[in-house]
Amino acid sequence: MESHSLPPAARDASALHPLPYHATIADYLQRHEPDVWRWAAARATVDEQRESLRTMLLRDTYRIDAQAHAEVHMALATAMQRLQIEAPATLYQSAGQEMNASLVYVPGEIHIVLHGPLLERMSAPELLAVFGHELSHYLLWSCDESRHLVTDRILGDTVRTPTSTRSQEETYRRYSLHTELFADRGSAVAAGSVGAAVAALVKVQTGIAAVDPDAYLRQAAEVDAKEAGASAQFSHPETFIRARALALWWDQSDQLDAWLEQRLHGMLSLERLDLQGQLRLQAMTRGFVAHFLDANAFASDAVMAQVRMLFPDWREDEAALAPQAFDAAQVDDSVRHYLNALMLDLALADPDQQDAALLRAGRIAQAMGSYDALLKNLQRDAGFGRRELDRYKRQLAKEVQP
Repeated sequence: MESHSLPPAARDASALHPLPYHATIADYLQRHEPDVWRWAAARATVDEQRESLRTMLLRDTYRIDAQAHAEVHMALATAMQRLQIEAPATLYQSAGQEMNASLVYVPGEIHIVLHGPLLERMSAPELLAVFGHELSHYLLWSCDESRHLVTDRILGDTVRTPTSTRSQEETYRRYSLHTELFADRGSAVAAGSVGAAVAALVKVQTGIAAVDPDAYLRQAAEVDAKEAGASAQFSHPETFIRARALALWWDQSDQLDAWLEQRLHGMLSLERLDLQGQLRLQAMTRGFVAHFLDANAFASDAVMAQVRMLFPDWREDEAALAPQAFDAAQVDDSVRHYLNALMLDLALADPDQQDAALLRAGRIAQAMGSYDALLKNLQRDAGFGRRELDRYKRQLAKEVQP
């Protein structure tokens, strides 16, 4: 059985920090969308809204009174103490049948709604974990002058508009996935163990009465070893991903960052670009174009006019990025096909160097693993017939590989 033991400092609230993805998206929005940021930050909950919220909760739920339910409130107080949260707290029981819990965020106040038979099904450590998860949402949205709450508001409001783009939706999706992993970490801190947090998670997801957390962690590791794809969920990662991510964090695994990149983002794909992916692809495209230009050997006026349509601020000393950066472990076929099309556009921009430029495109495509796709591009976009294509293959075969 795994013990998941760490020095005490790794199990208290000081170990909880927003994930790098939270900071990246918040930094970008604050820097590049200052007006939107100021508008969202000004949407503080006013007294009238707070009172309306309290009324709604009292109307639709049963308030779990501290005197009548002392043990439940003691568990909540313990979780708050371990997460270093000081605020008045109120618990509610909804009429819903499915086990779950949710935080209704109000600055300076804790409002947690319990759903279904959660109090009856959870052991004492598991209840701490449930409270820790919801309290961690409060912790995240309250820290750093509520900048992560502002980010969540901006992203959420954006995707609810009819003009939202797929990249905006993907950014909000990934932001939400990272938020749940942060809350899972707080769950373990409040419970004092990964086991209780995993057991509570599995109980909520499955409804099962008893969970062996170590057995489930072994199950999660088994699934992890067989499947390499990124999460496809919208707001909460798959349960095995959440359990595995929590165990890796608790054990301070040096594989955690790379694992999260694989499991929450996956390979760079045109079909799943978020804001971070767009910035990454833009930088990669610049480096790729610099490599194609071959130290400016192909930087004729006609070609550079094409390049500056993409990058008006293009510099002659742009850093080149070798084709190996675009192999199957880093990007999917959609990105390589996009780069093929880009090379073809540049190669055909100047008739005086077209033949040499097309041969360079072929060599790069071979190194990148997209040569067969480039041949199809030549047929479809450059009008190559079988004779021209055969001649091109023969010429390329004589070239020395890069």
